[in-house]
Amino acid sequence: MTNQTISQNVYEKPVTLKNILKFAIPTIAMTVFMSFYTMVDGLFVSNLIGTDALSAINLTAPIIQLVTAISTMLATGGSAVIMKKMGEQKNDEAKEDFTFLILVNVFVGLLMCGLGYLSINHIFASMHLSVEVTDYCVKYLSYYLLFTVPILLMNNFTLYMIASEKATLSFLCSVAGGVLNIVLDYVFIAILDMGISGAAIATGLGYSVTALVGLFIFSRKKNLLHFKKPVFRFHVLTSAATNGCSEMATALVTGIITMMFNWTMLHYVGENGVAAVTIIMYVLMFASSLYTGYSYGVAPMTSFYYGEKNYEKLKKLISISLKVIVFISIFTVITSFSLTKPLVSIFAHPDNPVYHLAITGNKICTIALLFIGFNIFASGTFTALSNGIVSAILAFSRSFVFMLITMLILPAILGVNGIWLATPVAELMALVLSIGMFLKYRKKYQLC
Repeated sequence: MTNQTISQNVYEKPVTLKNILKFAIPTIAMTVFMSFYTMVDGLFVSNLIGTDALSAINLTAPIIQLVTAISTMLATGGSAVIMKKMGEQKNDEAKEDFTFLILVNVFVGLLMCGLGYLSINHIFASMHLSVEVTDYCVKYLSYYLLFTVPILLMNNFTLYMIASEKATLSFLCSVAGGVLNIVLDYVFIAILDMGISGAAIATGLGYSVTALVGLFIFSRKKNLLHFKKPVFRFHVLTSAATNGCSEMATALVTGIITMMFNWTMLHYVGENGVAAVTIIMYVLMFASSLYTGYSYGVAPMTSFYYGEKNYEKLKKLISISLKVIVFISIFTVITSFSLTKPLVSIFAHPDNPVYHLAITGNKICTIALLFIGFNIFASGTFTALSNGIVSAILAFSRSFVFMLITMLILPAILGVNGIWLATPVAELMALVLSIGMFLKYRKKYQLC
C-alpha cells in the first residue's frame, strides 16, 4: 500500500469529533508548546537580566513579525493550494509546486535578513528609548536575524508536515526545539553570561530543529509530499500569495499594533508599561495558540474536502469545529481569570510596578478570549477554502482596522485601562464581521 493510499484513507474517514481531534490534537499541542517556550524565553530574560530586557524583546517583535510575514503568507496559502491539488489527484504537480515555494522562501529569507541588518540601527534610534533598552534591542535583533532562513523554513515545514499526515512529527520537532531553547537559555544566560544575545541565539537554534528535520523528511521520496524538480508557475505563486495574504496581513499589522501599544504605553506609563504589555501578550498568545493549533490542524481537511467537492463532510467539519471553539473559549477565559496573579508573578515580583499594571491588564484583556477563537478559525477556514480575499478582509479588519480604531479612541477616554480594553472591543467587532462572512458565503460552500 502506498503512502498516497494511506493518506487518502485518512481523509476519507468519517467526520467525527474523535477523528477530527486525532488530526488536530498534535497540532494544538505543537502550537501550545511553541507559545510556551516563547514564554520561557521571557521568563529567563525578565528574571536573569531584567524587565528592561523584557521590554526590548517586545520592542523588536514588530521587526521580527515583518521578517516572517511573507513566509507565513506562502506557508499557509501554499498549503491550501497544494492540498487542494492533492484532493484533485494532481500529486506530481503538487510536489513540484511545493519545492518551488520552499525555494521562494529561502530567497525571501536571505533578502529580509540583509534588509534587517541595513536598517537595524535606524529603527531604534527613532524611538527615543533609554541607552540601555536601545542596546538590548540592537543586540537581540542582530543575533536573531542570523537565523532568518531556518525560521522561515520552520514556518513552512510545520504546516507541510501537518498536511503530509506527520502532525505528530511536527509536534515532536517543536518539543525538541523548545527543550533545546530552554536548556540553551539557561546555559547562555545563567552560566555563560551572554545576556540578551544568548536569548536570541537560543531561540534561533530552537527554531532550527524543525527546519533541519523538514529538509531530511521532505527529501525522502516515500513521503506524501517530497522535493521534486521544481517548475516555475507564476499562477501558483500568486495563488499562494492571495490565499495566504490574510496571514501575512495578520503578521504585518500585528507588528504595527504592537508598535502602537508600545508607543501608547511609553506615553502613558513609560518603559514599565511596555514590559507589562509584553507579559499580557505572552498570556494571550498562550491561550490563542489553542485556537491557532486547531485551525491549522483542520485546514488540510477543509482544503481536501473542498478540492474533492465533498460538501457534506465540509459542512460537518465546520459544524463540529465551531462547537470545539466554543468549548476552548470558555475554558481559556476561566483559566486566565483564575490564574492571573500566578501567571504575572512568574515575570514580575509584586514589588515591581510592572506587576500591578499587568494584573489589571490581564483581567481586562482576558475578555478578548471569548471572541479570538472564532475570528482565528474564520480567517483560517476561508484560507483553506482558497478564498484568500475574504480571509484577508477578516484578518486585516481584526488585526488593524478595528485595533486602530479602539487604540485611538479608548485610551484617550479611559487612559491606561482604555489600552487594555482596546483588544476585547476590537475582537468583538471582528466577530460580528466573521459571522457576517459565514452567512454570506454559506450557500457557495454549501454550509447550510
